[in-house]
Amino acid sequence: MALILNLETATTNCSVCLSLKGEVVSIRENNTPNYSHAEQLHVFIKECMDESGFSMTDLDAIAVSKGPGSYTGLRIGVSAAKGLCFALDVPLISIATLKSLASQLKIAEGDFVIPVLDARRMEVYSSVFDAHLKEIRGTQAQIIGESSFQEYLKGSKVHFLGSGAEKIKDTLTNSNAEYYAEAVPSAKEMASLSFEKFTKTNFENVAYFEPYYLKDFLITQKRS
Repeated sequence: MALILNLETATTNCSVCLSLKGEVVSIRENNTPNYSHAEQLHVFIKECMDESGFSMTDLDAIAVSKGPGSYTGLRIGVSAAKGLCFALDVPLISIATLKSLASQLKIAEGDFVIPVLDARRMEVYSSVFDAHLKEIRGTQAQIIGESSFQEYLKGSKVHFLGSGAEKIKDTLTNSNAEYYAEAVPSAKEMASLSFEKFTKTNFENVAYFEPYYLKDFLITQKRS
């Protein structure tokens, strides 16, 4: 039946979507800078299931946004997803956060979409996709400078999508660049991506799966 529960907690947006054969059945999300995912995630799951009329035992898989993104947000989402997989004995599907974000925007042939998530200081997490959502360049953590992304901006329209877009806009001056800084990853876009992986039985090992942090989590100590 391909009834999949999709969880997105990689950024400030706590988002839950129930999908059937790649189509959204119900969705709940709240984008807040407070990162209240721990309080909201399971409430949103229950609300989605109640609205749909399905029960948890009807689920065929759990999909989770794997990162990169917030360390704490990713831990909350993956822990919830793994717990549900173990309890319901269903497979786990992981979705690349940046690919899901990139899929929000339909672009013209020859253009590029570059999803960018804000990291520390002048750094962003980014990857590069073409109009068919084919990954042209893999995910990187990179420091933004005047020469960033010039190989794509030379002769093509480039769409920067996500929380790192404002940082890039303040650094680059190029008429080929367009910015969508308000965009956040959502479970809505995970629906078609998780269904595609489900049909190919592209599942994760529930016991050993870990989020894609990209960089080590840094703990800073308060100065005395």
